[in-house]
Amino acid sequence: MKKPIVLPMDVRLMQWTSVLMFGLAFVMCVASGMGWLLRHPVFSIQGITVRGDVTHSNVVTLRANVVPQLSGNFFTLNLFQARQAFEQIPWIRTALVRREFPNRLAVTLEEFQPVAQWGVEGDGKFLSAEGAVFEVNADDVDIDTLPTLKGPESQAKLVLEMYKHIKPMFAKMDMNIEKLELSQRGSWSAQLETGAIVELGHGSLPEMGERLQLFFKTLTQVASRYGRTAASLLSADLRYESGYALRLRGVSTLESLKKP
Repeated sequence: MKKPIVLPMDVRLMQWTSVLMFGLAFVMCVASGMGWLLRHPVFSIQGITVRGDVTHSNVVTLRANVVPQLSGNFFTLNLFQARQAFEQIPWIRTALVRREFPNRLAVTLEEFQPVAQWGVEGDGKFLSAEGAVFEVNADDVDIDTLPTLKGPESQAKLVLEMYKHIKPMFAKMDMNIEKLELSQRGSWSAQLETGAIVELGHGSLPEMGERLQLFFKTLTQVASRYGRTAASLLSADLRYESGYALRLRGVSTLESLKKP
């Protein structure tokens, strides 16, 4: 049996060097090819396909606000940054961005749905159905159909929840809330479409609901004592522990009434 031939060390070094050089050359060729591919104009973003129920954002708005912020091509574009660029546009709540080979983007947009004005009327701030504050041109919204909610912006969702909680209680008395405000000190107050002011005081949603139920339970009865109806309400202060103060149209006195 023949013994294997042992190559000299210098020969083996030359072989290893050759393999290494070949490997490096191959890697460089691949890298060069990838670089050429990534820079090729065919992969530059050529268009954007917009999907979703979008009524306030048109192609001109998208082009003016988003395209200048996009950098890179089909392979190198940062989708997270692209999504942020879309979501910075007024009215856009969420944006889902994905690539479409070889040079397009597909974006699915969802707009805010305003359910209330927020803060000062006419300043363009609104509250979405999710309780988020957003700012758009007030002329683009039918503000006459929306209530006005106000409070610390960090408590916007709570203010919306309180409005939804007490609105049906007022509706049962044929009263519509026009404004609801949460003060910096945590006190609630409501203004009705008739102009009547109802001071609700401090409390959670259940506490406020219980307080209003007791108030509405006796309001009609108390108003009838003065020959009035609940529609004559001018103001009510429910911040008392054992009663409330009431002011009725055509009645000049302010009475403190005990709850039953």
